[in-house]
This record gives sequence, structure tokens and C-alpha cells, in this order.
Amino acid sequence: MAVIVLAVAALALFVPRSCLWIRTDWINILLMIVMFGMGLTMKLSVFSVVFAKPKDVLVGCAAQFIIMPLLAFGLGKLFGLNDELLVGIVLVGTCPGGTASNVITYLSRGDTALSVGMTSINTLLAPVLTPALTYLLLRTSVQVDVKTMFFSIIQVVIIPIGLGIVINRFLGNRTKKAKDILPLLSVTAICLIIASVVSHNSAKILSTGAVIFAAVILHNLLGYLCGFMIGIIFKMELPRKKAVAIEIGMQNSGLATSLAANAFPDMAMATVPGAVFSIWHNISGAVLAGIFRRMEGEDRPNS
Repeated sequence: MAVIVLAVAALALFVPRSCLWIRTDWINILLMIVMFGMGLTMKLSVFSVVFAKPKDVLVGCAAQFIIMPLLAFGLGKLFGLNDELLVGIVLVGTCPGGTASNVITYLSRGDTALSVGMTSINTLLAPVLTPALTYLLLRTSVQVDVKTMFFSIIQVVIIPIGLGIVINRFLGNRTKKAKDILPLLSVTAICLIIASVVSHNSAKILSTGAVIFAAVILHNLLGYLCGFMIGIIFKMELPRKKAVAIEIGMQNSGLATSLAANAFPDMAMATVPGAVFSIWHNISGAVLAGIFRRMEGEDRPNS
């Protein structure tokens, strides 16, 4: 997936005309497809990890909504990002972890059940915490439309996931064939989102590319590092340290892009950090999975 995403991003950046047919108002629909696919593969039993490992889930969720927003805001100020790019990187930081974190955790031989549990709980908290944290961090710089953000997350995340879970619960046997093509649909949707954002903003990205790429890369890498340190501080077993590090470092950048387009329609560049993060964290996640797999004591947990 990392190779595919990188190739699509490069095409959209250097040959933008090839992707301008992908309209920016398709982003919500594409993200809803990804979220519906996530729900279709979930069972209510995934939430049992909250009761089985309440401390680890609580620590992971708290760290997610404290570390990444503060890192985003701090890096935005450090790199002197303009208001549009600052909004974009803060949105990446205030969004929950993405579904890619679950895949990378599995490939890393981390605690996949804990990863899925944290992603699920963070996603449910997002309609309230993402707008609230964005407002707290940006209220002195820009006008934050909290109401639009709240209903946008409900529309493009909560409802599609909930619908997917319900269909899986009652029509699970009939959706087996559909599940086989979900990874392809998800990758296609993510690539189309990236292609749309990058192609429509290619000139601006090329003019500020080095700065925003540096900020996004540091945001992601520091997220991994802080997450792993949290695991050490709370004396978690290695598989859980991996899960927390990956969950914190990998964000639902597609949601950040969607929120930027909906809640900040006059700030075209606000969608860029989410698109850049989508490209980068798939690459860094694949590399990190290889590193984590080589670490000692990495037997896959039975959970």
C-alpha cells in the first residue's frame, strides 16, 4: 500500500492534470466507504478489550488526544506555518488513530486486540474531543466551526461504521464475499482522496513542500517515540508498547482532510497536511513494522 500511495501522490503532485478529474467534494463519500468497510469487519466483541485491559486502553486513549494535538500545535509554531497549514496539522493531531494502525500493529507482532480497541474507543470519542481540542488550540488564530466538525464526524465516521457493524452482525454470512474486496476498496478510496487533494494544491505544495513535509514527518515519528515511552513508563509488555506507539503515531489523516474541507472551506491548504500524512505514515509504518518484528520478546499475544 505504501508504494501505491507514494506513486499516486507523486503523479498528482508532478502531473496534476492527470488527477484533477477527482473532485474535492468526493472526499466525504470516499472516506465514508473506508469507514463502512472498517465497520463491516468489526464485531461488538472488539470492545471487550476495554474491560479486559482497561488501564492500557485508558492510557492509550488519553495519550492519543494529549500528545498528538500538542505535538501538532508545537511543530506548527516551530516551523512558522501559516494559518491554513497550522489548521491542517492540528486537525491531523486532534483526529483519532486510523485503521492502518491495526494492520501495522499486526505486522509488528504487537497486541492487535488492544490496537483495535483503542482505535474503536478513540473513534467514538472523536465527535466530541476532535472539535473541542481543535477549538482550544486554534481559537486565538482562526474561527473554528465546532458544530460543523461534530456533525461531519458523525456523518462520515460514526454512521458508516455503525451501519457496517449492524450489517456484519445480522447479515455476516452474506457479506463474506464483500469483505474479500474491502482492502482493495479502502486502498482505492484513500488513493483517490490523496490524488484529489494533492493535484488541486500541487503548486502550493511545491512552494511550501519542504516545510510541511518536515513538520508532518516529525509529527508522526515523535508520536511513535512518545507512544513507546508511554508504554515503558506504564510498564507494559512489549506487544502492548508496540500497539500504543503505533496507535498514537498513526492518525486518521483521511478524516483530517475531510474536516479541513468541510469546516474550513476558505482554507484550501488546510487539506494538505492530512494528505501528506497519509502518504508518509504508510511508509513509516511499514518500516517500523520491520523494526518491531526484530525486537526481542516479540511473541504474538494470544489476545
